Amino acid sequence: MSAPTPIQASRPNPSRRIANGQPDSLVYQIDNRLYVNLTDRCTLACQFCPKHNGCTEVKGHELYLNQRPEVAQILALIGDPTRFDEIVFCGYGEPTLRLQALLQIAQAIKAAGGRTRINTDGLGSLVHKRDIVPELAGCIDALSISLNAQDEATYVRHCQPSLPGSHTAVLAFIARAAELIPEVHVSAIDGLDGVDIDACRRLTEQRGASFRRRVLDAVG
Repeated sequence: MSAPTPIQASRPNPSRRIANGQPDSLVYQIDNRLYVNLTDRCTLACQFCPKHNGCTEVKGHELYLNQRPEVAQILALIGDPTRFDEIVFCGYGEPTLRLQALLQIAQAIKAAGGRTRINTDGLGSLVHKRDIVPELAGCIDALSISLNAQDEATYVRHCQPSLPGSHTAVLAFIARAAELIPEVHVSAIDGLDGVDIDACRRLTEQRGASFRRRVLDAVG
């Protein structure tokens, strides 16, 4: 098996380190969903992402990580997953970059009767150099995938991927996910210069997934 491709991943800014000693937000709740803040790394450096504009807070939750959490830490914080509508892998970075930890946590959640979802940029298979969708299908109920643009040039302009061919890889991931994952929702942001929402919708629906229009600067 090939090792994951090294990526020039987005990393936290040390100047953002929390000075008052409060613990990292390893999990955080919005409505009745619990979000898992698994990693500080990301495959993209999206120019519209709040963390690249000096903000690491979502809905009052500070998501900056001083260290990446262990599986046991996350499971202890989740407790009984059936208390929540779903457990969502999201947070400060791209959760599929910590694929094995994600899978272990998701499997435990499913074994306890919980529901799981991943918010992802759809580049996990490209990064890991293999089709990871079958692995996700065993323990993930839903995927929310950020397409963000209708073509490579617009995608590169706004998302600044570290790996070539990322836009093509996202489209392939959407199609594969729609075959194996019960719910696949794809989004793009209305308000980004040059992004054609209708074209993004067509690309999504052609691949068997549902589409959701997001609004610029509306986070969480």
